[in-house]
Amino acid sequence: MADRVVLRLATLALFVLAGTAIAGTLPAPTEKPVLVVSGLIGATNRDGAAVFDRPMLEALGTVSFTTATPWYKEPVTFEGVPLARLMERVGARGETLVATALNDYTGEIPMDDVRNRKVILALKRDGAYMPVSDKGPLFIVYDFDHDPEANRQKYYGRSVWQVARLTVK
Repeated sequence: MADRVVLRLATLALFVLAGTAIAGTLPAPTEKPVLVVSGLIGATNRDGAAVFDRPMLEALGTVSFTTATPWYKEPVTFEGVPLARLMERVGARGETLVATALNDYTGEIPMDDVRNRKVILALKRDGAYMPVSDKGPLFIVYDFDHDPEANRQKYYGRSVWQVARLTVK
């Protein structure tokens, strides 16, 4: 009898979760938002956009890598959300991702990069959250050391720091 109740509850939970995924909703941020994703997306939580706080981003799962960059003298370890995972979570349908920084600087990233290169939305550098004064709170970073083709100027231009918004086009 108890097994049937557990099975029914598990089935009900799956239907509820599936309904949420189909509806394209995300939970609301509980802390100060750090990122707004808009444009051609299917999952939203505020006015047709996907708004994330830091815990929501970290809940997507983070990865890290160490790479040399043109911005730091020594190799740096970055930790963050793979852009591919973030785009999958918001149901991105476009071919270009426009990253906008806090100062309104923009960089365009082809979705081919998101799908085929190791590129993350970094939250941490060398184990610490990045402050706005040092490229934070979010920094789009390619793994330059393990992707020699990405170690070129055009990819440096796609590595936007102080990211506040992502627009899928």
